[in-house]
Amino acid sequence: MTDPIKLLIVDDHPVVRDGLSSMFARDPEFTVVGEAGDGAEAVRAAEALAPDVILMDLRMAGMDGVTAIGELTRRGIPARVLVLTTYDTDSHVLPAIEAGATGYLLKDAPRDELLRAVRSAARGEVTLAPAVAARLMSRLRTPAPTTGPLSPRELEVLRLVAAGNNNREAAAKLFITEATVKTHLINVYAKLDVNDRAAAVAEGYNRGLLGRQ
Repeated sequence: MTDPIKLLIVDDHPVVRDGLSSMFARDPEFTVVGEAGDGAEAVRAAEALAPDVILMDLRMAGMDGVTAIGELTRRGIPARVLVLTTYDTDSHVLPAIEAGATGYLLKDAPRDELLRAVRSAARGEVTLAPAVAARLMSRLRTPAPTTGPLSPRELEVLRLVAAGNNNREAAAKLFITEATVKTHLINVYAKLDVNDRAAAVAEGYNRGLLGRQ
């Protein structure tokens, strides 16, 4: 027999955590080694408990799920992250996957589907909810708007980046989430035909979007 898959459950609703913990506790193939109520607590718990898979909600008070996934990746924590959320929009899906999530499921997924997804995540396999997979395929098949003008919000984000703000600072100044800032930057990169922040700022000046250097 193989060892049980060690799970860390991250959600800011205690009832959700309790329900997931109870569900997995009934199956000897899994063991819940810990719970966390926000992203920062999840990072600390992942370092201390060494789970195989982290079930991660996205929208939480304090550090959100996308930021936590990025921090786990930055610290080299080997746990696989399986997002479990109610949101399936581009502004949630794309930043989570780019940050390092192994899979993305919605909270209305049937129990058997969730169990299979955790097993797949433990093996390092990608698992996506059907709606999420369809959205990603549609985005891949749609050419990026490389010639379109920047929206007012995209221009605001670019100006803040040019002024030296990181994503967290830009999000605070615009009263939006870091995930939304990242999504705007993805669109800016596509429209300006660049690959990173520095190139986006340089191209912004080149096109007269940021004034003159």
